[in-house]
Amino acid sequence: MRTLPLCFAAACTLTLAACQSEPADESATEPFSGIGDAETFHFTGTEPFWGGEVEGLTLKYSTPEDQDGTAIAIARFAGRGGASFSGMLDGQTFEMTATESECSDGMSDRTYPFTVTLEIGEETRNGCGWTDRHPFEGDENP
Repeated sequence: MRTLPLCFAAACTLTLAACQSEPADESATEPFSGIGDAETFHFTGTEPFWGGEVEGLTLKYSTPEDQDGTAIAIARFAGRGGASFSGMLDGQTFEMTATESECSDGMSDRTYPFTVTLEIGEETRNGCGWTDRHPFEGDENP
């Protein structure tokens, strides 16, 4: 009769071992690949109006007061949920992140595939972004 409790205990242990969760999805540890290093990433925001593009390690940032834009050298980082672009603009830190999330600029009927958060110094701005591989939906010239 002693073997019955031992068999029951062994069966419970095997059952619990079989119920363990699956290993974590390996892609969750891979860097974000939604914006490739060779792609041009376009971004835009309102209130105040701003925008530009990232090509390689150069970011061009424009505003209504600087329509030609200012080019700044950046460092790129691909995290787990998005990409970031960091540099200096007029002596202030420039930190922009892009995450894969549907975005509206609130001004047009476009829908963008990336949400953008921009910090220049102490100021935070919100906007949207797109690439050729992940284009916006809506009118080209709203």
